[in-house]
Amino acid sequence: MKNLIKKLTAASMAVIISTTSLSGCGELFFGYKQAREKVKEPASYSFPLSEKETIHGMTSYPANTQSDPNKRDILRRLEEQTNVHVDWKAIPSDQWGDKISLQMTNYSSLPDFVFTAGFSDTDLQRYGNQGIIIPLEDYIDKYMPNLKKVFDEYPEYRQMCTDENGHIWAFPWIEQLGQGKTAIQTVGDMSFINKKWLDFLGLEVPTNTEEFEKVLKAFKDHAPELKKKFNIEGSIIPMSCIINDGDQDPSILINGFGDGLGDPDRGRHIVVTDDKKVICSSTQDGYKKGIQWLHQLYSEGLIDPECFTQDWSTYVSKGKSGRYGVLFSWDVANIANLADYEPLPALKADMRNITPQNGSYTSGFDRGRCVVTALAKRPALVASWIDQMYAPLQSPQNNWGTYGDDGGFHIFELAKNKDGETMLKHMDLGDHSPVEVREAECVGGPLAVLNDYYGKYVTCPDDAQYRLDRIREYYTPYMTHKYVYPNVFMSQDDTQKISDLSADITTEINARKSDWIMNGMTEASWKSYIKKLDAYGLNQYIKIYQKYLDKYDLDK
Repeated sequence: MKNLIKKLTAASMAVIISTTSLSGCGELFFGYKQAREKVKEPASYSFPLSEKETIHGMTSYPANTQSDPNKRDILRRLEEQTNVHVDWKAIPSDQWGDKISLQMTNYSSLPDFVFTAGFSDTDLQRYGNQGIIIPLEDYIDKYMPNLKKVFDEYPEYRQMCTDENGHIWAFPWIEQLGQGKTAIQTVGDMSFINKKWLDFLGLEVPTNTEEFEKVLKAFKDHAPELKKKFNIEGSIIPMSCIINDGDQDPSILINGFGDGLGDPDRGRHIVVTDDKKVICSSTQDGYKKGIQWLHQLYSEGLIDPECFTQDWSTYVSKGKSGRYGVLFSWDVANIANLADYEPLPALKADMRNITPQNGSYTSGFDRGRCVVTALAKRPALVASWIDQMYAPLQSPQNNWGTYGDDGGFHIFELAKNKDGETMLKHMDLGDHSPVEVREAECVGGPLAVLNDYYGKYVTCPDDAQYRLDRIREYYTPYMTHKYVYPNVFMSQDDTQKISDLSADITTEINARKSDWIMNGMTEASWKSYIKKLDAYGLNQYIKIYQKYLDKYDLDK
């Protein structure tokens, strides 16, 4: 895609449409006549429409689930409620990335909107500047009362969706679960310890790094007894993880070393200090000491030797076999029996600390969830239809699943809140996998589930409530730092600079981390690492992040 864009001639670029007005003026769009000027739209839309209209969309769906979006209860009901039929092109989720990129270059066959776009900031600004997608701020204010209400109540979300030129290029996905230091996203890689093994060996849950190491050694030393007692096939693994792999990484363990910063943002490796300075977390003394400690554990045979190479399926398979003493995940139920494990508290090293993840104080957020293309004939109708996704009873269904009376299994049942109004009540899933049920029913796309919806429009899912409760109990009290890096929308140039710089910087950080945990660190290797990051432009990288932080009011 990048190479294609670079090859566009000056003549081609000259015919890009203007994207700053609602009506369009008949300009050419990469050689194709704009269609949306042909339809004059009303000042507002009221659903259901008096006459059925058809719009065209693209979406993704999880593999091995219903491939026809219109056969999903959620979208079937929306057609009945709005009298709008959506002609969908649906792509399996595991093929989405490649196919949507190709589709966005096939300008003549673009749909009206892309429902589950998931576009990066680079994508949004590139497609916006090329005239492939249209700005949405005017449509939001004029045709989308549900989304506008969210933006009015939480202006930070409008700010996070708006680029430096004042344009909003996509409809967001917003999921609030907790707020500030109690938000569900403050911690990703939660650590869990096998309570059955502790009880069998007469051990307490460790509270510091020394106790933690002793417990891991006890798991290793008593492996034969554990295997026999719990009928375990395969070797006992005191601690397993996947190094440099999202929520399966063990970085949460090193938050207490040195100055207590750790490395919570494993995509960018930045943190914000209490004096509002952006620094690289992976060059700090605490990080250095923490990685040295992880090497010590590895050298003693306490960490899974496959932690550098195993994929998700292998990690889960070993966990389901009951082989782990300690593991890391967003939810332990994804890997092992929930009842067998409990969260490991923040371990004291030099201090006891948990550094929240960047962007977590505004909870779940995706800036590029849904876009409207320049070939939409009725962009206002599209926006009005998408606004239904932001209705308080609709968003939870899009996010998790729906209800029904057809004898099928559903996430929700309709109930009454304390005021006697209709609400969605999560059903007891029993032995059914929450993920599988949700994937079979939900439609994703743009939505907003706000904290004040719980108890009024929807109940909180059990697995989310479990995480919230555990974060509040085990981690929030030890979140000593004030700030996290916010969800800022950088310029296209700066977004590209960050992308270019991070390619070398993050590769070096991740490679050295794996090597040091496995083979150990020397002073010479640490100095060489710092020197190499400097050569890769780390100072410029930090300056760009600092520039946008300085424009953002962290204390509001």
